[in-house]
Amino acid sequence: MSEAVVAKRYADALFQLGQDKSTLDNLLEEFRVVQHVFQNDSQLNIFLKHPRVNNAKKKQFLENAFQGLSTEVLNTLKLLVDRGRSEIVPAIINHFTQMVNDAKGIAEGKVYSVRELSDTEKTELENTFAKRFNKQKINLENVVDPSLLGGVKIRMGNTIIDGTISGKLRSFERNLKLGS
Repeated sequence: MSEAVVAKRYADALFQLGQDKSTLDNLLEEFRVVQHVFQNDSQLNIFLKHPRVNNAKKKQFLENAFQGLSTEVLNTLKLLVDRGRSEIVPAIINHFTQMVNDAKGIAEGKVYSVRELSDTEKTELENTFAKRFNKQKINLENVVDPSLLGGVKIRMGNTIIDGTISGKLRSFERNLKLGS
């Protein structure tokens, strides 16, 4: 079975558990912490997959590393270690985050710009595109890309809105080639 399907099943179960206990927001925050650790520590997954380290030591390490997290999050991590699937933790968290956001009418995206956007500019973009995409709220992550020359490009899922100068120049060039 593909890792994406397995990750989605775990995320579905965690989402149902969070809804039943009304702890979705808490689980989401805790999973963001776990995701940050998994992304920034390349040795963690190597340790959790190492065949010479027994599962009891791995689970004890997780308990020590993630003290203070809810039993649901900790038990999920331990279960993944037992089943040899610790590498899908980021995928589970991504699916879970998407499910919580969908339930709340929140979308996430990226805005690419030549310079760091001010908080006011970012908020205006979030409000404008929340209406356009019919969402309660949109959270945009600002990515600085000097190759854009000017303007902004927004990516939300599979949708890209390109309002950059370099994008308009490419479009102009394409139209010139088609016209001749």
